[in-house]
Amino acid sequence: MAAALSAGLAEAPDVSQPRPEATVTEPAAAEVPAAAPEEAAPAQAELPLAEPAEDRTPAPAAEAAAPAPEPAEPAPAPASAPATVIIDKPLRSGQQVYARGADLIVLAVVSFGAEVIADGSIHVYAPLRGRAIAGAQGDTQARIFAACMEPQLVSIAGTWRTTEAGLPPEVAGKPAQVRLDGDKLLFEPLKF
Repeated sequence: MAAALSAGLAEAPDVSQPRPEATVTEPAAAEVPAAAPEEAAPAQAELPLAEPAEDRTPAPAAEAAAPAPEPAEPAPAPASAPATVIIDKPLRSGQQVYARGADLIVLAVVSFGAEVIADGSIHVYAPLRGRAIAGAQGDTQARIFAACMEPQLVSIAGTWRTTEAGLPPEVAGKPAQVRLDGDKLLFEPLKF
């Protein structure tokens, strides 16, 4: 945590609410309130479980006299799809977006000095020039995807790397993903 703070990153708050939310923070010098980002509903709503249809064929006499077995415990409800927060406006220097308990999709540029944080994965369908922090609550399976990979810093589950020394030529300025492999961040080109 000390290394992240010395790199200029803010500490992400603990998840205390089950509902995902995103916050956009403006630079401290700006006194204008930030516009609230749009929030997408989960891709799938939970539906009540349907009761199985009753068999209406008459039972043979021998089976009719047998006591009915006790009903088994009901199956657990299927897990709902992970939540997603969508930002469709460019993020300027000094702005920060945090998708609490959700994946984050950004449909516009993340400028140099802006920061995107998500407890899940981050998808940027535009140039990623700022800082991207995926798996903020420790999700090692989180990934960072960008249509144009040019970040200042990337981090997944606390493992981070700055790009001051540059990116590998096969991913610099190109569609790419970042994933965690053990304690190493791997940059891989995306083939479209």
